[in-house]
Amino acid sequence: MDKARVFIGFDSNEVVAYHVFCQSIMEKSSIPVEFLPISLENLGGIFTRERNSLQSTEFSFSRFLVPYLSGFEGWTLFADCDMLMRTDIAKLWELRDDRYAAMCVKHDYVPKIDTKFLGQTQTKYEKKNWSSVILFNNAKCTTLTPDYVNSATGLQLHQFKWLDSDDQIGGLPKTWNWLVNEYEHNPDADLVHFTDGGPYFTEYANDDYAEEWFAARDRMLHVTQRKG
Repeated sequence: MDKARVFIGFDSNEVVAYHVFCQSIMEKSSIPVEFLPISLENLGGIFTRERNSLQSTEFSFSRFLVPYLSGFEGWTLFADCDMLMRTDIAKLWELRDDRYAAMCVKHDYVPKIDTKFLGQTQTKYEKKNWSSVILFNNAKCTTLTPDYVNSATGLQLHQFKWLDSDDQIGGLPKTWNWLVNEYEHNPDADLVHFTDGGPYFTEYANDDYAEEWFAARDRMLHVTQRKG
């Protein structure tokens, strides 16, 4: 049986986001899923670059270690933690196409706001949010060594400059990285991304899909008490 290997960005400022996202994937998946957090605490000696003032999360750059951490073999999925899966991840996993080195939603937008969660600057650049969900065809991503990831500029990484050309980037349907507040509410969105800030931050608690996120959180916290 096929198995999805999923690396998820982990940030100490939004721990609950990681666990709720895993819950939303697991409870809808028809295939086995292997969860691997991209946590700085686990990357000592591998990820050594200092934090950039423009980073909004701890995994802004470490995400690009996924092919290396996968031994440059097979396919793996990377996703930010501030997301909610609304359908079977197997449908996304089936979209892998060996013609490409990486696959993502090719957003074409300018963020509506200048500041997002925790007062972070909402940076604006070409290919914005392409790297928030990436299917990596790891054998074709060998440029992403620890040395490269630790030394490349932010734009080199997030604009996929580690590939020879954009022809190596396959497109995914927009529903697999639906940007909350940037895009209108879509009942058919498969994977929603709280890119401005997740519902766990008070100022975003009433955003689109927030009720679904809180419901997933409650299921994640569920325990059956022993009776008698």
